[in-house]
Amino acid sequence: MNISDVASSTGLPVKTIRYYEDIGLIAPARSANGYRQFSDSDLHKLAFIGRARSLGFGIDACRDLLRLYNDQTRASADVKKLAQSHLNEIDRKIAELGQMRATLSHLVEACAGNDRPDCPILADLAADRSKA
Repeated sequence: MNISDVASSTGLPVKTIRYYEDIGLIAPARSANGYRQFSDSDLHKLAFIGRARSLGFGIDACRDLLRLYNDQTRASADVKKLAQSHLNEIDRKIAELGQMRATLSHLVEACAGNDRPDCPILADLAADRSKA
């Protein structure tokens, strides 16, 4: 299977597939003329990586997940630990976004949004927080 067929099958851009090859996540065979020849296994790995990336796993975590997937002696606890760590990071980001939203919502409510130049949004952004 060639790279455009793989891109179509996995929904991944050709550039992304080439990048995954460059960083060693996949290693498709090469034909005599140098074209990539993807196997069903390569296609499966790319779909696996695509799904992991859609869940927010980074490249290094995808590498770890692939290693664990291919290790038939793995402990599911190792997979769970990796996923739990990622889930904790997502929860941290959600909490941070909630705080950002609350602050911005307060500032938007405080701004009159009229023709006058005074604006609590700009005042807050310009505040010197290093003195706190």
